Amino acid sequence: MRELDVLHLGTPKVVCCHEPEPGVLVDPGPGSALDGLLAALGDVEPRRILLTHIHLDHAGATGLLVRRFPDVEVWVHRIGAPHVVDPSKLIASATRLYGDDMERLWGEIAPVPEANLRVFDPPLRGTGGGEAVDGFRVAYTPGHASHHVSYLHEATGTALCGDVAGIRIGADGPLIGPTPPPDVDIGAWHDSIRTLQSWRPQRVALTHFGSFTDTAEHLARLDEELDHEVERARELDDAAYRAWMDSRFAASSEPAAYRQAAPPPTLHPGLARYLKKFGT
Repeated sequence: MRELDVLHLGTPKVVCCHEPEPGVLVDPGPGSALDGLLAALGDVEPRRILLTHIHLDHAGATGLLVRRFPDVEVWVHRIGAPHVVDPSKLIASATRLYGDDMERLWGEIAPVPEANLRVFDPPLRGTGGGEAVDGFRVAYTPGHASHHVSYLHEATGTALCGDVAGIRIGADGPLIGPTPPPDVDIGAWHDSIRTLQSWRPQRVALTHFGSFTDTAEHLARLDEELDHEVERARELDDAAYRAWMDSRFAASSEPAAYRQAAPPPTLHPGLARYLKKFGT
């Protein structure tokens, strides 16, 4: 399995596109980092793109890749599929969050023809480890996003988890749950961790950033971290929460990568929305 650093905005260790098999890409990253992805790919042409979810830092380059490689197959959850075919609502939602930074951060966001899609609707959480498809197990793993799926590459025992297994950058960095709005659901996230644990993977692969083999410890730590983040969000206002999280990033060896992968201003709003919605 190759780990392709797309060098988002020129910064290492922000977005990792995993290639579990030649030409099979999991989360290709944003359009603004397409050149970095293509350079990392070398002579390999993508034949499949597996999306864990459609947030622009994970999936934004998909339409551009399909434009360049028209036969590539794109895997996506049923809820996310319409927004890949017509990204106008996705762009509008992201613009409310990122404003004038949209173009700089994400670049062009191109539609994907419906004919290129392979759409999945795996069983709801708590009903098992998903379905087997062409050497992968595909499971519904909401919590970070309502349309999030994870993939187990069965030949290598690698759980390709997007954001639902958290953000962890470098040997000494904190493991955090990224919580941007609009649909963070901590209860569902805990259930999704149970799904990943049921796979007993040999490694967990994270888009932010890389893969780790201490899988049992990693998932148990994230379980606790999510509850800790909720408690801090309940205690702190947005500015104080932002400062708390930023201090954790500053103590790591990769503070710039953390701040780019999980911008502190985006974290409290998702948890505040969750607390308001669920009243917990």
